[in-house]
Amino acid sequence: MSGPPQLLSARVGHSTGAGTGVTVVLPPPGTVASGEVRGGAPATREFALLEPARLVETVHAVVLSGGSAFGLSAADGVMTLLRERGEGFPTPAGPVPIVVGMSLFDASVGGTPPDAAAGRAAALAALAGEDLRTGRVGAGAGATLGHWRGQARPGGVGVAEREAGEHRVAALIVVNAWGDVGGGDAAQMTAERPYGLAHTTIGVLLTTARLPKNDCWLLAQSGHDGYARAIHPAHSRYDGDAIVALATGERPGPADLDLIRAVATETVADAVRSAVADG
Repeated sequence: MSGPPQLLSARVGHSTGAGTGVTVVLPPPGTVASGEVRGGAPATREFALLEPARLVETVHAVVLSGGSAFGLSAADGVMTLLRERGEGFPTPAGPVPIVVGMSLFDASVGGTPPDAAAGRAAALAALAGEDLRTGRVGAGAGATLGHWRGQARPGGVGVAEREAGEHRVAALIVVNAWGDVGGGDAAQMTAERPYGLAHTTIGVLLTTARLPKNDCWLLAQSGHDGYARAIHPAHSRYDGDAIVALATGERPGPADLDLIRAVATETVADAVRSAVADG
């Protein structure tokens, strides 16, 4: 399914393989970022750098991929491409692109997970301004959900956007959850809880507001509230649920953080439900 060409002012590109893929989000220059992991089985790259006390405040790309820990290599292709373009944190040895990665567990773990070439292809698609597609594309190509009840329904990529006073909030979420979307009776949980091939919801939450890094960290927490509102159960031992919050600062006026956080929770929940509908 195709939608607007942009996610607020960020550019998004997909690379889709056989039942897996990569989704790259390229925020505008100067975007401040933080993030948080709440699932018990994360596959992430550079998440320690997102902690509020760390030196670097801005990021140059967020890479979402299938393939679990193997799929984290997709970020290498994005990092190399950005360095070729002269983008990155300035150092005496040249720019170092700050590329954050999150991966979900899909069937490609046992086959051919996304690699650096797939990451580069997704980043080139973003730079080319391709339309923002949702559903079973990119990192959501092999996504499923509902394994907590012995099911495997299609997941995918979902997008949503809302107003928050003078600002806007948007979310791109890849739903590959152990739980289910739309609720469910916990008493129906299967006696055995197999690891399966369908775990971890990952995504990016954006706002046009200019926020410091600590406020982005709080915004990421509200994004996880959106996961819990739409997915049941969320943040299990079998999931690696993670979210990165990006403040683009394109509307530098006053920002009501509590309003933005409340809207962010609803926006993430909308994106989760959209991923399932588009799948």
